[in-house]
Amino acid sequence: MSSILIKSAQLVNEGKVEVADVYISNGRIEMIAQEINHPADQEINAEGLHLFPGLIDDQVHFREPGLTYKADIWHESRAAVAGGTTSFMEMPNTVPNTLTQELLQDKYDIAARNSLANYSFFMGAANDNLEEVLKTNPKNVCGIKVFMGSSTGNMLVDNEKALEGIFANAPTLVATHCEDEATIKANLALFKEKYGESGLKIEMHPLIRSEEACYLSSSKAVELAKKYHTRLHILHISTAREIALFTNDIPLKDKKITAEACIHHLWFSDQDYASKGNFIKWNPAVKTANDRDQILKAVLDGHIDVIATDHAPHTMEEKSQAYASAPSGGPLVQHALQALLDMVKADKMTLEQLVQKSAHNTATLFEIEDRGYIREGYWADLVLVDLNKPYTVSKANILSKCGWSPFEGHTFSSTIEHTLVSGKLAFSNGQLIEKGAGERLLFNR
Repeated sequence: MSSILIKSAQLVNEGKVEVADVYISNGRIEMIAQEINHPADQEINAEGLHLFPGLIDDQVHFREPGLTYKADIWHESRAAVAGGTTSFMEMPNTVPNTLTQELLQDKYDIAARNSLANYSFFMGAANDNLEEVLKTNPKNVCGIKVFMGSSTGNMLVDNEKALEGIFANAPTLVATHCEDEATIKANLALFKEKYGESGLKIEMHPLIRSEEACYLSSSKAVELAKKYHTRLHILHISTAREIALFTNDIPLKDKKITAEACIHHLWFSDQDYASKGNFIKWNPAVKTANDRDQILKAVLDGHIDVIATDHAPHTMEEKSQAYASAPSGGPLVQHALQALLDMVKADKMTLEQLVQKSAHNTATLFEIEDRGYIREGYWADLVLVDLNKPYTVSKANILSKCGWSPFEGHTFSSTIEHTLVSGKLAFSNGQLIEKGAGERLLFNR
């Protein structure tokens, strides 16, 4: 494997920003120093650029197998790398649902062939597959995913005995999607009765998939986790009310219950439905501006631990349907870092906080082996960014297979210049470099 020397970068790492050189050999960071003159196969002049640890996205839906007409690991991993996300953890609501160890292995085999980014896959839980869940190896699988709300196929876990079995016995971290199905169904019935199905509008989405639905489910997950001492991670917090379920008074490494916020819940509010329509339809729903602002505050004060995307592409045709028919989810992984850097520019967070919440903390929370930090001996998952080079999102530069983005037409303040994945230059000056593949994530558990 070739060696790479990065010269004169502004390193953003572990609470500091400082100029340094970084020497990479055999996929790993061999040396970090103010000046390195060691010969290398390739040298990158990073003067004027900021060097970040590659983002680690703990929640994506790359749709393979079974839904590859709208996304696949090949396309979405390249979109991730082009956006500075070097590692992802993918969800089990593919077709077939990832409910057996054999189906889980199939996804790892696809990624080994096709992923440009580093990868891991969640094992899916259902009402009737506890035996398969318990076979999950915590050393090389990121976690168990439990849908405590409506989902695809057989993935809604609403049987009390099944939930208790999972929380009591899970061999590794349990990640949950929390929305109370009964509440959502009752709300939907009321809106249909009042307006008829054809009268349902996107603006009703956060009222149907309501704050109450989120809180009931999240609080139940926390209750179960406390009862069984489960390592619980609640995904995509969307309401201010849920924040009180979490704590910020102990170090992350000692927390048993953690939480994630997603880009769309930090960026959009219900005021944006008028202009964006179904293209910002997610589950849980984008809610009020106060919810958005309080979620950001909780990210920064430590109640919420990591930032991710919930990248979940659908086709333009699917999203262009009437509200009731349009699926929830959208592509975000290519523009996550740029969106966060715009938030830095707007003084909503610092560069150091961005790195902590999108790389350091994700590595710590999931106990990822040798990634998430710019450290000697760690894998070289790195991204170089020009903070002063604007970048406009257009159909011509969207790499997700679906071909659209909720950020289309937006001009970000920064541009991703180079991305290294496991020590290989995978994206440079606007071009993907098809050289080698991402590596499977391993965990110190």
